[in-house]
Amino acid sequence: MLKTGILNPQINSLLSRIRHTNTLVIADRGFPFWPVIETVDISLVDGIPSVLDVINAIRLNFVTGNAWMAQEFLAQNNAKTRAAFAKALAGTSLAYEPHIEFKKRVPRAIGLIRTGDTIQYANVILESA
Repeated sequence: MLKTGILNPQINSLLSRIRHTNTLVIADRGFPFWPVIETVDISLVDGIPSVLDVINAIRLNFVTGNAWMAQEFLAQNNAKTRAAFAKALAGTSLAYEPHIEFKKRVPRAIGLIRTGDTIQYANVILESA
């Protein structure tokens, strides 16, 4: 029985199948469903868990090289929220692109973790280093 780290068996399985340069999407509660991508939905209620909760949990054992977010995230959120994401993604090359371009990357991901996050455009694509 797992006693520490990520306890969710579906997330553990998903993470163990991501290899070098594969991507993982961590999405807010309103992100569209993608039938072609394995989705682990861990949303409980508004804000729980958050995208940042998931990033902070998986980065303990998941090495990221690159990350992408929508440019709209910068315009829709305050400095405190932007700083929290920058801190969680420290050491990762983070690029912002139009949301429509961001969504074009999604079908190539190995999987998607859907959270209960309500932060506007709080979706992140992480690339394994």
